Amino acid sequence: MFESLEPAAADAILGLIGEHRADPRSEKIDLGVGVYRNEAGETPVLKVVKKAEHRLLGTQTSKAYIGTAGDPAFNAAMQELVFADAVSADRLVTIQTPGGSASLRVAAGLLLRANKDAVLWVSDPTWNNHTPLLGGAGLNLKTYPYYDAASHSLRCDAMLTALRGATPGDVALLHACCHNPSGLDPSEEQWREIADVIVERELVPFVDMAYLGFANGLASDVFAVRHLASKVPEMLVSTSCSKNFGLYRDRVGTLTVLAADADSRAVVDSQVNSFVRTMYSVPPDHGAAVVSIILNDPQLRAEWVEELDEMRERLSGMGSLLHAALQEKAPGHDFSHLLHSKGMFCFLGVTPAQVNRLKQDFGVYMVGSSRINVAGITPGNVDYLASSIAAVL
Repeated sequence: MFESLEPAAADAILGLIGEHRADPRSEKIDLGVGVYRNEAGETPVLKVVKKAEHRLLGTQTSKAYIGTAGDPAFNAAMQELVFADAVSADRLVTIQTPGGSASLRVAAGLLLRANKDAVLWVSDPTWNNHTPLLGGAGLNLKTYPYYDAASHSLRCDAMLTALRGATPGDVALLHACCHNPSGLDPSEEQWREIADVIVERELVPFVDMAYLGFANGLASDVFAVRHLASKVPEMLVSTSCSKNFGLYRDRVGTLTVLAADADSRAVVDSQVNSFVRTMYSVPPDHGAAVVSIILNDPQLRAEWVEELDEMRERLSGMGSLLHAALQEKAPGHDFSHLLHSKGMFCFLGVTPAQVNRLKQDFGVYMVGSSRINVAGITPGNVDYLASSIAAVL
């Protein structure tokens, strides 16, 4: 049977991880892999997560399966964190998923059950796994303009024009904050314009929120979701706890569906749980239980917000630090876009040939599009990094 298979194309980012690991140079820098790192270059377990895990280990009495929807306390806490009172809870269905990727895949399955010919509009560019994950599930993908590589700016007018050409019932995939890979987000006023077009064209917003808290803070980063929820009859929201809780390998996420009314909610609830049963049956418990403990304990929640703020401030600071170093090392080049990006990712703005030279000559690793993870920048490596970039320009 398997002799008919052809080798799958290697994942670019996973390939970079292997190359970086094998590189013997002590000065090598990894700007490719999508995880948060502190100034020591480590991806730490949050202190508040350690506290919650200690409590969980001391109180948990069973490892029996949880239901297809996951931990009810976790789901309720995440739903409140994202929506608060923006919309009536009797229109919302929230389930726990194995990370944000599974949330997206379950959403795709639900959309295809609702409409086998569903069309999903994604930004150009978008997260590199959106297309294989959602298109591979069977959704018909179209793109709307988003990022202008020449000016390092958001193409909001072009985006709105494209969405005005969408067919009623089409689904628009939107990044709530910290757009991956560009790092550029719409302003609140632009989000209002986007929402108006979605309402006007009767589109279904599908919001991917993998970086809640990493752009401007929790209250600001949920603006798009809450504003859209107040305007539309239906929407989907995927969340991930990988970045903001540091629970990458524990695979913790949610899918929330906003239904038109309570009766529709009941139907959606049955269908989404039915789909989960045929896919992975039940989600893992540990990471979600930890998040539930944190969000439902006022003291631990406050400690989490403090740690989240520290991570966000570091990311913002590293973009500014690299910009300052490049002003010194490459004074004839404009890297001011590094000051405007939000979250972990942005485009450096060099060519694929220059990306390859950075890897071969200097041990600086990034994907071919020049998307970088600013968490890989530290005060200890920024001068070397800036000098390396200047050398290839």
